Amino acid sequence: MKILHTADWHIGKKLHKHDLSKDFELFIHWLSGTIEKEKVDVLLVSGDVFDLANPSSEGRKQYYKALMELRKLDCKIILTGGNHDSPGMLDAPREILRELDMHVIGGLPENLEDVIIPITDKDGKPALVIAALPYLRDSDLRGAKDGYTYDDRLEAIRRGIQGIFAQAADICQKQYPALPALAMGHLFAAGSETSESERDIQIGNQAAFNALQFGEYFSYIALGHIHKPQKVSAAVPTYYSGSPLQLSFSERKDNKRVLLIDPENGWIPESIPVPSFRKLLKISGTVEELHFKLDALETHQNLDSLIEVELKEENYDATKIYLLDELVTNFKTPGFEIVKHRATFKNQVKSAGDLYKNSQQLEDLKPKEVFSKLVDEHQYDQETRNELLAAFDELLEEVENSETEEK
Repeated sequence: MKILHTADWHIGKKLHKHDLSKDFELFIHWLSGTIEKEKVDVLLVSGDVFDLANPSSEGRKQYYKALMELRKLDCKIILTGGNHDSPGMLDAPREILRELDMHVIGGLPENLEDVIIPITDKDGKPALVIAALPYLRDSDLRGAKDGYTYDDRLEAIRRGIQGIFAQAADICQKQYPALPALAMGHLFAAGSETSESERDIQIGNQAAFNALQFGEYFSYIALGHIHKPQKVSAAVPTYYSGSPLQLSFSERKDNKRVLLIDPENGWIPESIPVPSFRKLLKISGTVEELHFKLDALETHQNLDSLIEVELKEENYDATKIYLLDELVTNFKTPGFEIVKHRATFKNQVKSAGDLYKNSQQLEDLKPKEVFSKLVDEHQYDQETRNELLAAFDELLEEVENSETEEK
């Protein structure tokens, strides 16, 4: 009985507006070959199937196409929802998919027994049991909002997560006492290394869950949410498979993988590297250095390489920003695409926030002023800055309108 653990597919993901659908298509084709080669019996996908809660029609089509390609293999599929996923959207075709030996748990069901999935071997004999727990939202964590202080609420969330995993373990132990049990989860474990492509979980990552609270019952815990592949310090083997694709430039050096568990050889998984379908490159330097490095790029046969360009100069110079924009606009090397560029200056002119931070108190500022100061702390280009401020205005208007309606 072999189990393969993956997570964080993020179907529909765009990296700085660049579509990654071709990357995912190549990954699924590789995954199918790996499952067939390794004779995998169970595929676990631990959350964040989609990048958006309301994915596009193209994203949904790619999801079902991937499931159908995997369905051709003699492999049971168990898939759970993550914080990016809509529980309702994932759960909608659940009954149909179950007939195809695919179990989808989009959100935590009212009856916790519904997440307990027994697995039989080729002879139809019970072999193991999976506690397929999805991302746990505040509404799932009874009493998570209890407490008077911020720290009280965080501790309540952690106790809620611990309680649900303990209940799942208790059900497995009572209903399948002779079988080894695995758990799936989508959460932030304390001490995990994150990347810039991950959104905060629960009340920010400050609600990090101590993996020792998983207990000692489960033989293996298959986690999702953190894109950097890593082992978690826990009482039992607990791992993030990581995302199979590079979803941000901060992940460009990650060794992407899936994890293969063969209980006959123990519960420590074997790491199987996922091929790199495209390169993410970060190029920095002065205007002259950028020209040289971009001209020196070598052609390749994979998908187009995506490039982040950072201009680094000692002193602020508006002319250098113009030259950077011109360089990016005129860059036409086949097989490469610049998807992000920015300028940083060591001797940056002080922002308004720096000039007034010692003379103004937070309570004296309006929300828009506070947000503007935060934006000023980053080196955003003008278009991005305008988009951020416009988005903030929309959110602020919604909040003010809702408060008016409540009155």
